[in-house]
Amino acid sequence: MPPFFKILPQEILPKVIDEALELLRNPGIKVGSSEALELLHSSGAEVNHHDATVKIPQELVQKALITVPHEFYLHDAEGTPVVHYSGDEVHFDPGSSGVNILDSDSRVHRPSETGDLIQIIKTAEGLAEYDAQSTAVICHDVPEEIGDFYRLFLVLLFSKKPIVTGAFSTATSQIMIDLLNISAGSGESAAQKPRAIFDVCPSPPLNWTEFAAQNLIDLARNNIPAEIVSMPLSGAASPVTLIGSIVQHAAECLSGITIHQLANPGSAIVWGGAPALFNMRDGTTSVGAAETSLIVCGYAQIGKYLNLPTHAYLGASDAKLIDGQAGMESASSSILGALSGINMISGGGMLDFLACLSLEKLVIDAEAIAFVRRLLKGISIPSQSLSLEHYEDFEFPGNFLKHKLTRQLFREEQYLPSTIIDRGSLRAWKDTGSGDIVSRAKTRVQELLSNYQPIDLPSDKQEALQEIVSSYAKQAGMTKLPAIIK
Repeated sequence: MPPFFKILPQEILPKVIDEALELLRNPGIKVGSSEALELLHSSGAEVNHHDATVKIPQELVQKALITVPHEFYLHDAEGTPVVHYSGDEVHFDPGSSGVNILDSDSRVHRPSETGDLIQIIKTAEGLAEYDAQSTAVICHDVPEEIGDFYRLFLVLLFSKKPIVTGAFSTATSQIMIDLLNISAGSGESAAQKPRAIFDVCPSPPLNWTEFAAQNLIDLARNNIPAEIVSMPLSGAASPVTLIGSIVQHAAECLSGITIHQLANPGSAIVWGGAPALFNMRDGTTSVGAAETSLIVCGYAQIGKYLNLPTHAYLGASDAKLIDGQAGMESASSSILGALSGINMISGGGMLDFLACLSLEKLVIDAEAIAFVRRLLKGISIPSQSLSLEHYEDFEFPGNFLKHKLTRQLFREEQYLPSTIIDRGSLRAWKDTGSGDIVSRAKTRVQELLSNYQPIDLPSDKQEALQEIVSSYAKQAGMTKLPAIIK
């Protein structure tokens, strides 16, 4: 059996839900969208239009939880179901919305551009460990007002994988939905076999801004899966106690699910998040802290208690370079998230509190993911006995290397990592240049980029995507898009 663990005692789970429901009654939540306020008011919530606060009765939340799908799939470009948001199934995608790239040569953080995002997409496309792509970094060489859908446009051009994305305005979210409809062939096809899921973020504490609340409504009505990314900041924008932050996370998710299901009952939505510890010493938002992982594992357990699909931001680091700290924080949090059975774990490749992405870290994190997946397989029992078959025809001193069962089973029992992981001898290490993991990862990135095969996107779809993005780019003052070489 796969090894899973639970961080909270079972008797605490209903109490977390009860206290979250109490927060929704008092003090309630703040909602910036007039349409969301009307949906809540007409369904029985107590709405104060003067200060846009809402007190949500327990019955309304429970009704919403009844209609939420307990599972759904994200599909690839060919319509094949790939990512299964269900039970304890675990998937990974790179982190999203970084503002910097760690330059491979200078090791300097610099603003990311179109070419950087294309390289990230191509690299992740060649790594089976990443089940989905993300709109990983901001492209600073295009106007901010087109940035959201421009990033999605690049993923659609260069990848076949499912996509974890998100928007920062109501206008751009609709354009992104239009791009997905073109890629799928129609809005109906995009809804039947969704390829992308949109992160939607409440603002802690207990605040659904005008855009966030409206985004929930628009996604629900277009049958585009939504992923609530609640971001309790323990000690600053949520209680300093970890359990208090978990309760606030639950309240924000339950209120978001209620708005979403009122807009379109049965539309897919995920219990997700990106919490952080407010570092009292340095005033930073630490994603690599042990406490952050504890909050994540705790809130994921609550989501599973409600039989909901789950998501988390893990596998990232507060470190600024690819060093021991980056490896420790990224691998340990990935392991904890996977052992919690979280359906989608975002964050691969990220440094500096999710602000920076590194291509080399992206491939190193892929090895950590492979390690995690081997852990999840657990210890199998492939034969009738536990070991006795291996001792048939045994003679001292014993050499299992020659045994036929060794040849038959070693590939199932052992994960053989790529060459960026050094498990050779000291002599072999010296003979191959005495490099470290970063230098080997740099070589691996170049191999993946060289081996990238362009996707077979029909020319009519490509032209339609290009036309939409180009037209909005011109409105934003760009005469032409950055050069894109497939």
